[in-house]
Amino acid sequence: MAGTGSSMLYSFLMFTVILSLQEMYRGKLASSELFTILGGFISSLLFLVSLTFIGNFQETCGMRTGWGAVLSAEAIALIAASTVHRVCITTCFLFSAGLLYEVNKLSGMMLAKSEYKTKRH
Repeated sequence: MAGTGSSMLYSFLMFTVILSLQEMYRGKLASSELFTILGGFISSLLFLVSLTFIGNFQETCGMRTGWGAVLSAEAIALIAASTVHRVCITTCFLFSAGLLYEVNKLSGMMLAKSEYKTKRH
C-alpha cells in the first residue's frame, strides 16, 4: 500500500486529470442519455479520489476522518456533475452511494484482517 503522503498526492493528481477530461468532454457527455449516465459515473470517481485526498489530509494532520469528509467529497463531486448536466447530479449521487458502500465494506475487511494479524502474534 502507498503511504499517506504519496496517496494524497496521487489522488490529487487523479482528481485534476478526471476533472479536466470531464470538462473537456462536457458537451459530448451531455449529448445523449447513456453519456449523461457516464458523466454521473465519472463524477462519482471524482467523489472517490477527493474522499481519498481529504481522508489522507486529515490523517496527516492528526484529525479523525468522519462523515464531514464524506459530505465534503460528495459536495465537490455533485458540483462537478452539475457543470455537465442536471441528470449527472442524480446519477453521481447514486454511483457515489454505491462506491461508499463498497469502500466501507473493503475498509472493514482490511481492519478485521489487521486485527487478526495483531492478535495472532
